[in-house]
Amino acid sequence: MKKVNSKNYSAAQMKMLNKLAKMQDSEIDFSDIPEQLDWSNAKRGLFYKPVKQQLTLRLDADLIDWFKKNGSGYQTRINTALRDYVKKQGRKSA
Repeated sequence: MKKVNSKNYSAAQMKMLNKLAKMQDSEIDFSDIPEQLDWSNAKRGLFYKPVKQQLTLRLDADLIDWFKKNGSGYQTRINTALRDYVKKQGRKSA
């Protein structure tokens, strides 16, 4: 997902955004939005993304080739493989 830059908004849009930002919650009209009473099908953590940390990691070339053979997203697949490994190891103490 791309981050939105406020420089891309027109003057009219910026004026409206500033006006909305100054509104009190009590001034917002929710009459066209029904109140959600049943949360039984709600999914928790659906939009959660763990914080990523950039690092340099040296891996064997054949491992990189194996992950790259399915196209883009190889770094995500490596991350998933490492996460699966960690989950299988459980909470081992050092």
